[in-house]
Amino acid sequence: MTPGPLPSVDVPGPGRQAEPPGCAPLPTRLGVTTPGPDEPMAVVVAGPAGANRRELIAGLLGVEAATLAVPPGSNLLVQHAATATRAAYVPGYRQPHAYGADPLAAGPALARPPRRVELSLPDPLLRHFAVVDTPDTGTLGVAGGRVLRDAVGRAGALLFVISADQAFSAAELHLLAEVARTPVEVFFAVTPGVTGTGDGARPQDRAASGPAGSTRRLDPVSVSIEAHRAALLAAVPALTPARWFPARRAELPQLRRALVGWAADEALRRGSARPPVPAGAHGRVPVLAGVEPSELADRIDRQARACARRIRQHLALELANIHLRVVQEIVFGVGCAGLPQMLDRELEALSLLATAQCDEAVRGLVDEAAARVFGAPLAEGVRRRITHAVRWGLADHPDAPELDRVLLVTSTAGVAGLTGAGALDALAGLPGAQRDEVLPPVGVALNGGCWQHWRAPGNNDPNAARSWAQRALREVELELSREVSRRFEVIRLSLGGVLADAVDHGILLA
Repeated sequence: MTPGPLPSVDVPGPGRQAEPPGCAPLPTRLGVTTPGPDEPMAVVVAGPAGANRRELIAGLLGVEAATLAVPPGSNLLVQHAATATRAAYVPGYRQPHAYGADPLAAGPALARPPRRVELSLPDPLLRHFAVVDTPDTGTLGVAGGRVLRDAVGRAGALLFVISADQAFSAAELHLLAEVARTPVEVFFAVTPGVTGTGDGARPQDRAASGPAGSTRRLDPVSVSIEAHRAALLAAVPALTPARWFPARRAELPQLRRALVGWAADEALRRGSARPPVPAGAHGRVPVLAGVEPSELADRIDRQARACARRIRQHLALELANIHLRVVQEIVFGVGCAGLPQMLDRELEALSLLATAQCDEAVRGLVDEAAARVFGAPLAEGVRRRITHAVRWGLADHPDAPELDRVLLVTSTAGVAGLTGAGALDALAGLPGAQRDEVLPPVGVALNGGCWQHWRAPGNNDPNAARSWAQRALREVELELSREVSRRFEVIRLSLGGVLADAVDHGILLA
C-alpha cells in the first residue's frame, strides 16, 4: 500500500495576516547564529569517513584512539575534568548511562544510540575549549548538515579533517559554504592518506630535478594541502582566510597552538560582548500614560495566537519535507534498517528549528507588548527583568510542568511524553549555556523500540516502513501543534499578568 500525503497545511491566503504585529520574523534555517557570550567554547571536528579524525583528536589530546570510540551517529563531547569519566546521553532517559572510560571495556547494551557521549579527561588543552567529534559527513544528510551547522554556530570553531587522497564532495562543499556565512573560525587539517606517507616521503616520491648529485623529496601531504585548498576556494572563496595544517603527529603542536590562540581571542571577544550590568537592570521603570489594560490584553492575545499559528504552519511544511526525504531514503537510500537513524536526525533538526522559532516569537511578543507599556526602544536590562518575571509567572499555570516535555516516537508510530530537564538534556547533541529564554527547548526523538523494530531481520518491508513513517510523522505534527499552542497560551497569560500589574502600579515591579 502506498502511503497517502500528510495532512494539508494551513497556509495564509489572501486577506489573512501572515505577518502579525509583534510576531518577529521566524528563522527558517539553522546554523546562521553568532556564538553567544555565555556559550561554552568548543571546536567541532567534522570530515568524511576514512580521514582518521579519531586518530587526529587522540594525537591532540595524548590518548589512545580507542578511548574516543562511540556508536555510529553519536556525537563525542570531550571536556576537561580532574578524573577520566565517560557517560552516554540517550533519548528516553532522564539520567545518563555510565559508559566506561577504559578503552578496552565494552559499553553497555543501549536500546538506541545516544545523541552524545561525554568524555572527561584531565588534558590541559581542554581547559581552553571542548572538542566535539561528529558523525562522518557522508552520513549526515540534509538534517544532519543543519544540526552540524547549528553546533558550529554555537561552539565558535570548525576543524574539518580530510585525508591527502580524498576530495571534497558536493555535500561537503555546500556545508562549508554555509559555515562560511557564519562568524566562526574554520581550520582544515589534512591527514596522510592510505596511499600517502606518514612522517617521511617514500622513495618513489623523490624528484630527480635539482642540483646535480642531489634529490628533492616531495611531501604528499603538503602537495595535497595546496590541491585541497585550491579546489575549496574555487567553490567557496569566502574561506580564503581559513588556516590549513598537516595532521601528522610531529606537526600536531602547530595545530594545538593555533586552536589555543583562537580560544584566547574568542574568550576576549565573548567576554566583551555583553556588559556586566545592562542598562535598566535596576531602578524604577515608569509606565507610559494612557495604557488601557483591556486593549493591551486583547492585543497580546491576538499576537500570541498569530505567532502560534505561524509556527504550526512552518513546522507542518517542514514535516511534509521530512516525509518526502524519508520515503526517498527508504526506497533508494538507507532502507528499513537505516530508517531510525535517519528519522531521528531529522527530528533533532526539527526540534532545534522549533525551539529557535518559539524563542524568536516570544522575544518579539515580549518586546512589542512591553514597548507599549514602557516605551521604545526597550533597554536590555528592562527586557531581562520582564523575561524573568514572565518565566516565574509560568509556574502559576497548570500546564507549566508539561512545557519541558520530550516527545518520543514509539515503534507503533505513536508519540509518548517524558518530562524533566534531564530528559531534555539527553536529546542535546551539543549542550549549550544555561538558557535565558522564557520557554524550555522543544525536544523530539525516537525511542529505543524503533531501533529494535526496524533493525530486526524480519522487518524489511519498504511499504510497511513508509506507512509507519507517515503515521509517525502525522502524530508528531499533531503533538507539536498542541505543544506550540499550549506554550503560547501560557505565555499570553503570564506576560499579560506581568504587564497588567505594571500598569496597575504605574511602574515595573519585576
